[in-house]
Amino acid sequence: MATYQFGEGWDALGDPTRRAIVACLAEQPRAVGELARELPISRPAVSQHLKVLKDAGLVVDRQAGTRRVYRLNPAGVAALRDQLDTFWHRALDGYQEVVDQTSEEDS
Repeated sequence: MATYQFGEGWDALGDPTRRAIVACLAEQPRAVGELARELPISRPAVSQHLKVLKDAGLVVDRQAGTRRVYRLNPAGVAALRDQLDTFWHRALDGYQEVVDQTSEEDS
């Protein structure tokens, strides 16, 4: 299983097609052909995007007969969420500091 690397997930999601693939996989696991029917790109293009997402640790796959079925990797998605939470808390802390500083200056 691929491991999540800081920054790779964000880089992978920088492409709108990969974000669309992630949105589809958030609904349910799918094979390449199913994804290609949902998106305005070819099967080979879907495969290339899935490779980037897999290398970034955001998706995993399993063999199902002659197909590979892809799904979101909970660990990779959780790592992105943790990073967003960290950014959000830093922003709120910074905002609180400005509010406190302004309150002290007004006193």
